[in-house]
Amino acid sequence: MNLREQKKLAAWRAIRSAALQMFDERGFEAVSVEEIATAVGVSRSTFFNYFAGKEAVVFDQDPEERDHWRAIMAARPTDEPLWEALTAILVGFNELLGDRLPMQLRLKAQSPALAKSSWDVVGGQFSDDLRDWMTSRAPEADSLTAALHLNLALAAQTTAYEAWTPDEPFDDYLKRLKYCLHQARPDTTSLPSSASES
Repeated sequence: MNLREQKKLAAWRAIRSAALQMFDERGFEAVSVEEIATAVGVSRSTFFNYFAGKEAVVFDQDPEERDHWRAIMAARPTDEPLWEALTAILVGFNELLGDRLPMQLRLKAQSPALAKSSWDVVGGQFSDDLRDWMTSRAPEADSLTAALHLNLALAAQTTAYEAWTPDEPFDDYLKRLKYCLHQARPDTTSLPSSASES
């Protein structure tokens, strides 16, 4: 990362940090973009150079997080069963969110606008990378099985997240996530070895 990129990342983090603190203290609805910009010492237009809006401040992923989750994916042994690898990746990814996911949940509980947001735990970039990883790990003949595994795992994660309440600690969410992933584990022994079999 060159000096210009470092400065942009520092500015992005400064804006997000100030905004999240204000949201946590006063509530999402009560804080304006202008107030956030003033608190950081930037213009309103500069704010929009980094974020599409207030909702993006809450949900956008740190630019360096991608390196972390890609490292989690790359660390899985090539001979590891697909479900075990997928479970480890999802748990590892969620552990990365421990510093902000609880605040996001609290803000969603307090704000009608955020509650209606279509954002979920798996952000778009992570979801794309995860699907690419699944494709690289599954032989072409097993693409349907790989898609099934991924959809089951994401459904388990969504179930764990939706059952988590703002007054519960983050560790409770992680325990529920691991439980849901264990319960969702497909019984591959009872399935045909390929989609073409009946």
